Amino acid sequence: MATYAIGDIHGCYDPLCRLLDKINFDQAADRLWFTGDLVNRGPQSLEALRLVKSFGDASITVLGNHDIHLLAIYYGVRKLKEKDNTLFQVLDAEESDELITWLKTLPVAHIESDHVLVHAGVHPQWSIETLITIKSELETAMSAITRKGDLADLYGDTEGTWNDSASSIHRLRYAINCLTRMRYCNADTSLDLRCSDSPGKQPDHLVPWYKLLNKEMTDKTIIFGHWASLGYHQHKNVYALDSGCVWGNTLTALRLEDKRVYSVNSKP
Repeated sequence: MATYAIGDIHGCYDPLCRLLDKINFDQAADRLWFTGDLVNRGPQSLEALRLVKSFGDASITVLGNHDIHLLAIYYGVRKLKEKDNTLFQVLDAEESDELITWLKTLPVAHIESDHVLVHAGVHPQWSIETLITIKSELETAMSAITRKGDLADLYGDTEGTWNDSASSIHRLRYAINCLTRMRYCNADTSLDLRCSDSPGKQPDHLVPWYKLLNKEMTDKTIIFGHWASLGYHQHKNVYALDSGCVWGNTLTALRLEDKRVYSVNSKP
């Protein structure tokens, strides 16, 4: 039995199938951890959703910002634009409602033993207890969404510093931006949502979030995606797995037991 963490799919169904073949994935014995962003930009978002959902208990997927964007379109918080044309197939599918229901009940983080799986990152001020609390609150709120207003409160920009005593909605919106959109923080750990450059190209005042982690979190193995310009990257016990398949690069898997890396090209 092995557990493989896989970076952002973004509708790249064919490369995912080739990667699963490469690791000899056995659904009866192995497990898959997906970093989120199953959909959008790539050509086969519907097929990717169907496949990952079909794995059932053999896989764990955390919500990514593009997955939440699909929810926002479905519930009318955002309008479907031409750049979202890869989502038409999901919204028009016969089982669209079923897929959306499944998507909104996915976790925003997965914590197992000393491993933490998130889409974008863990805020440097958070302890593992804070992450567990935020995870529970956010997942309760996401799974309860039935109308536009339920999601609108959670969906939008919130930067600045983390305030654990802030109002519930402010805390949750800030937290969901950390977990699904964060790349950089200021040196004081306040959140920046604007810069997406690779490290070394960012403004001098910004620091990759994983370089500011507190001691408790650096003892964990943290796995994330989201940051395609970073590519596959390891910083101590932190592993970035979005290697930009949708941009013509590779799709990457990390075997958790021995940290062996597997990858396939976006094209056969």
